[in-house]
Amino acid sequence: MTAPSTRRPALFFGGFLVVALLVAGLLSALASPEPDGLDSVALHGCTVVETPDGAEHLEGTCIAQHEAEHPLSSGPMADYTVGGAEGTTGVAGVTGVIVTVVVAGGVFLLLRRRSG
Repeated sequence: MTAPSTRRPALFFGGFLVVALLVAGLLSALASPEPDGLDSVALHGCTVVETPDGAEHLEGTCIAQHEAEHPLSSGPMADYTVGGAEGTTGVAGVTGVIVTVVVAGGVFLLLRRRSG
């Protein structure tokens, strides 16, 4: 049997991991797929005008006029989805938690102090 003082970090980490996976996998599926708060602020001062070919053009002065495509926008986890497929927000969230735990855990193991 393990002493209580050595089990606490494992119990805490296990509980933290379960909560993080539940939030990432279940609650992220309930979030809006189109977060518009940042878009709204970026468009402040501009008017969106549709062109005859169906595209959109910005007129005015706003920070959205300087927007550019992100270099990772075509990546496998772009836009909170897996491969751009709709309905995969929860899978992307769980994958993100697992990747973060593995990377952070690896860094922690490399940097930990060794006793004795």
